[in-house]
Amino acid sequence: MEGFSGQLPFLLLMLVIFFFFIILPQQRRNKKEKRFMLSLKKGDRIIAKSGIHGKVFEVNDKDDTCIIETSAGKIKMERTAISLDLSGKLNTSQKK
Repeated sequence: MEGFSGQLPFLLLMLVIFFFFIILPQQRRNKKEKRFMLSLKKGDRIIAKSGIHGKVFEVNDKDDTCIIETSAGKIKMERTAISLDLSGKLNTSQKK
C-alpha cells in the first residue's frame, strides 16, 4: 500500500491535466457549435461540412433542418451538417 500512496498525487495531477487539456476544450467547442447552429437565420452565407457553399433560404426549428440555396438549386440539410458561417467573415473583410 505504501507504493500506491506515493503515486496518488501523480495520478491526481494527471487527471487534472487531462481535464484541462482534453475535456474542458471539448465542452467549450460543443457549446460554441450549438450556439452557432441555433443562431442560423435566413440570408446567412454558410459552408456545409461536405464543402457545399450556399445561403440559408429557410430554417425549420421543428426538425432542426434548413434549406440551403446554392448555385445548383435548393438543398435541405440538417443544421449539424453546417460547419462555417461566412456572413461574419464577409462583413469584416468588406469593412477593411
